[in-house]
Order: sequence, then C-alpha cells, then structure tokens
Amino acid sequence: MTGKVVVCVAAHPDDEVLGVGGTLIRHARSGDRVEIIILSDGEAAKTAAAPRDAERTAKPAEWADREGCSIRRIFDLPDQRFDTVPMVEIASLLTGELTALDADVVYTHHPGDLNHDHRITAQAVLVALRPMHAGGKSPSVFAFETPSSTDQAPNAEPFSFLPNHFVVLDDVLEDKMNALEVYENELGAPPHPRSRESIRALAAKRGAECGASAAEAFVTLRSVWN
Repeated sequence: MTGKVVVCVAAHPDDEVLGVGGTLIRHARSGDRVEIIILSDGEAAKTAAAPRDAERTAKPAEWADREGCSIRRIFDLPDQRFDTVPMVEIASLLTGELTALDADVVYTHHPGDLNHDHRITAQAVLVALRPMHAGGKSPSVFAFETPSSTDQAPNAEPFSFLPNHFVVLDDVLEDKMNALEVYENELGAPPHPRSRESIRALAAKRGAECGASAAEAFVTLRSVWN
C-alpha cells in the first residue's frame, strides 16, 4: 500500500480512532498519505447528563499530528441530525474533497450502523464515489465498525456487520489506545463497548479471526485495482 492516498470519512470526532485508528496509523507508518474528514462536532445532541466538550473538534489533530496523519476538514453538519440535510448537499461536500484528494483507499462507516449519522455518512460517501464520476479512477472502499453503535444493531440484515477484510494491529494497538486518550470524555466504564477493556477485547477478537493478536475488521464495499 506504500505511497497511496488514504482517506477516512467519519461522522463525529472519535469515530475515526474507534473504528479505524490503528489502520490509519499503520498506513501512515507504511508511507501512505492519510487524510481525515469529519462531518460534525459530535457535541450538539448531548444531553445535560453528558456535558459538552467545547474542545472536541481540536481533539482529532492531537493524535493525528503525532501519528503522521492529517485532518483535512471538519464540517459543521448538525450532530445526530444529518437526516435534516439533503443527501445531495452532504454528497457534494464529500465529492469536492474526495475529488481533490484523488484517493486510492477510503474508509467510512458501515451502511447498516445503528447510528443514523453513521449510516448517512456511509451513503454519502458511496454517492460521492460513484465510479461514473470518478474521473477514470475509483478507490477501494471499506466500512469500519464503531463500538457502541455498529455492535448495538440487530444481528440481521441490513444491519449485520460481516467483516471480510482485516488489518493486523499487533505493532500499533498501543498507539491506537494512546490516540483514544484524547477522547477520554467519550470513553465508558466496563462493560460499555467504548470502555478501554472492551476496545481491547474487540481488537483481540478480530485478531483471533485472522490469526493475529489484534486487528481491526472491515466490510469491503468496493475493491478496485487501478
């Protein structure tokens, strides 16, 4: 994968680390250019029981700069209300960015995720990356799982996350865990899926599925050898 342009499109700050952080770090260390696009601040829909973090949009750069990744854009779509924005508008935002980046590989949410912002993000990415508009190059697209939303969906179609692509994290799991510390306010206590213990357990489970100590898992939405 060396020398590729790799793009992650996530709905909220923390999704990019929870779902694909280890993989992005591995890409960067392999010599790939890693760009991250986030669509909202992830804060506006919080209730009084979950105090807002006024600095949350600054958090992605804290870990990304350290790991050789770049924050391309953080948009201001309404948190947990992506469905109030016409799909054509969201897709247009992404079309402009993805066209300019000329990506080889794109990671985004699973289209069956229980969180509707995540689902809409995945749909918008696929619209923006339609091969007919790819200008002769169509990137491979992989869907990641987001602890506390992908795993909370029913284990039935169209929600099921059935991974068929794995990235081994044996050498970068601790770096992913360190990156997650910038989002300390978003982590929970066991047995919450976003607890440190649960995130490690998921990495171990995905690793066992592919013969490694730790891994992140993906659903291949499109695989292209350009």
